[in-house]
Amino acid sequence: MSRPLPFDVDPWSIGLSGVDLDRLPHRESVFALSNGNIGWRGLLDEGEPHGVPGTYLNGVFEEHPMPYAESGYGYPETGQSVINVPNGQVIRLTVDDDPLDVRSGTLHDHDQRLDFRAGTLERTLTWTSPAGRTVRIRSTRLVSLTHRSVAAVRYEIEAVTEPVAITVQSELVANEPLPDPHPDPRVRDVLEKPLRSAGSFVLDGLATLVHETRNSGLGVAVSMDHVVSGATVDVQTAASDDLARTTIRAHLAPGERIDVVKIVGHEWATELSVPALRDRAEAAVADAMRAGWDGLTAGQRDRLDDYWACADVRVEGQSRLQQSVRFALFAVLQAADRAERRSVPGKGLTGAGYGGHIFWDAEGYVLPVLTATAPDAAKEALRWRHATLDHARARARQLHLKGAAFAWRTIDGRESSGYWPASTAAFHINADIAGAVVHYLRATGDVDFEREAGLEILIETARLWQSLGHTDADGGFHISGVTGPDEYSALYDDNVFTNLMARANLEAAADAARRHPDLARSFGVDDDEVGGWVRIAQAVHVPFDEKRGVHPQAAGFTDLERWDFETDTADGDLLQERYPYFHLYRKQVLKQADLVLALFFCTDAFTAEEKARAFRYYEALTVRDSSLSAAVQAVVAAEVGHLELAADYLAEAATIDLDDLHGNADDGLHIASLGGIWIALVAGFGGMRDVADGLRFAPRLPAQLTGLSFGIRWHGRTLRLEIAPDATTYRLSTGEPLTIRHFGEPLELVPDAGVSAPTPPRGEAGARPTQPVGYEPRPFEVALGE
Repeated sequence: MSRPLPFDVDPWSIGLSGVDLDRLPHRESVFALSNGNIGWRGLLDEGEPHGVPGTYLNGVFEEHPMPYAESGYGYPETGQSVINVPNGQVIRLTVDDDPLDVRSGTLHDHDQRLDFRAGTLERTLTWTSPAGRTVRIRSTRLVSLTHRSVAAVRYEIEAVTEPVAITVQSELVANEPLPDPHPDPRVRDVLEKPLRSAGSFVLDGLATLVHETRNSGLGVAVSMDHVVSGATVDVQTAASDDLARTTIRAHLAPGERIDVVKIVGHEWATELSVPALRDRAEAAVADAMRAGWDGLTAGQRDRLDDYWACADVRVEGQSRLQQSVRFALFAVLQAADRAERRSVPGKGLTGAGYGGHIFWDAEGYVLPVLTATAPDAAKEALRWRHATLDHARARARQLHLKGAAFAWRTIDGRESSGYWPASTAAFHINADIAGAVVHYLRATGDVDFEREAGLEILIETARLWQSLGHTDADGGFHISGVTGPDEYSALYDDNVFTNLMARANLEAAADAARRHPDLARSFGVDDDEVGGWVRIAQAVHVPFDEKRGVHPQAAGFTDLERWDFETDTADGDLLQERYPYFHLYRKQVLKQADLVLALFFCTDAFTAEEKARAFRYYEALTVRDSSLSAAVQAVVAAEVGHLELAADYLAEAATIDLDDLHGNADDGLHIASLGGIWIALVAGFGGMRDVADGLRFAPRLPAQLTGLSFGIRWHGRTLRLEIAPDATTYRLSTGEPLTIRHFGEPLELVPDAGVSAPTPPRGEAGARPTQPVGYEPRPFEVALGE
């Protein structure tokens, strides 16, 4: 764990004073702005000093060799890595002869603040040059939620005590040097300078750079224009292959200022010509210029007001947790709101961590939040999965399987993982995607989406399971040699999470095909195939260890040797950094929730007693070396009655990025873990389960919280819960009445009439479960600093 940055605590923003040069990458990740299409890391305006420069477009990547010590059939031949597109954030300032640099002269004050309601990053500083000239700077930047291709900066300069001559150099910079883009020199050679110039253009004050990736065949255009007001200025614009620059010169008297608004447009495509790409980027700039700075900021605020009206989660009793929850919800929205036929990479667009790849946790952790708060964004992410079906079908054929095998890690839908035991064998991703389709349909009733995309996804993933598994002599259906969610286990038979998710996938495909028989027939589905899915689903084998009274994570798992935590205690390093995977795979030790994840995702497959016993058993084996684990452990801890332990896990999830608990926030935020904060609160302490027969809630607060409220969207309506220690009030916004279940009892809700229901007495949960030595979560109060 690295030294946390001293972010302030505010309910609707997060700020930081001063400049810690050693921690620039972390602050750049936290202060990143995005709209799901464009990502700008929170760099200082001058561009230097910087930690890790980053300007990203969702889907823009470069292909590179996939290095293997030995090749094998079915190994991906090329890898994919996100790359920086031309950076439009840079605004350099020279005061008389001195460039503004926080490392020189005198920095009197320096503050950055990310505003969750305005959707802006604001920076203020007062600086005296080595020559004694003092200026005051205020910059505000945004990545627009209303103009998909636009980002903008307002940069204000004021002379404080002496008249000054200033020069502003506002730039687009391509192929910026990056710190160690890849450890393998064959890959590094490709990623160090991935863009090839296809043209640079200047039209009046508008400048555009057009580039092509060298291997992946993508075209990128970035344009900029400016509005300058205040003092009399001289403006000139020029461009070359990798640099466009608008130079603004002025003389300022004390108290006089200049105001520069910079609009940047971004476009990319696979088949557009250079003129077409240029036209699109310049049209985006022109459209935003017509709106003006005030129009851009007003649109940003309106979109966020609409989002927060439903999505806001209010936490009483802990101010830093309140800030963390809103930070997380803001980050999740930023990662997806304007992605449009794209999904959410593991780090969103806040950094190049994980190569910019999309994983199963997009469907498992991020889409549940979006489905409940911004369903259009969830739909677009699922439409992207549907758009990659041809790649998934081709991968299935390569693996000698039927249906579709979605990529474990990818940017464009093709597999980009070179370690097959943790990727190709982790077939559960296909059921995770199908599950996200089912939950979206339940929450929205979107029949058009079901017919246009959802049904085909369900059909092709059901076909995969039918061909992947086998039926034994007793009629049981088994799925052998697969990897579940836990990354310290691989190639097991009958992983319980995988089998149960596959069963749900098969049942959902059968149900959908029966709802839409005409469309199902067009995909080659007949009654025999549907009947086969149903029979297989009913026969799926779910292992149970009778001796220990728990479900094994996979067949035989509970018979393995347990990890010796008494001898090998936590020392701050991940187990995978100290032991080969072969050693980990042979022991009872978990990187993250796996069977416990099944207790949550497949809630009706277990009795309450089975959940309690399984949670206790796997708590003693789980080290949480993954950022995905704490949130799920919080959910199940709350369900089985260990509310204070659930609160401790919630606090861990809430601080993973802000406190950089895993030491890799420099590479970007963990978007799935941020989604997990919402899941821990809503599914954990709210007890929400979205199941086939509707919505269920079992709200119960830990002692650390005095109140909790949240909203979800359900079939176009907003349902809001206000949870107190002794009762919960349900409020429905509009539309038809809605029946939900509160601790199993039906409640009928009508619009504008709150219904309150008491919290039943808490049952006896037994002693608090123990964790491996040295892996106990920090107490809630310690983790959150209050």
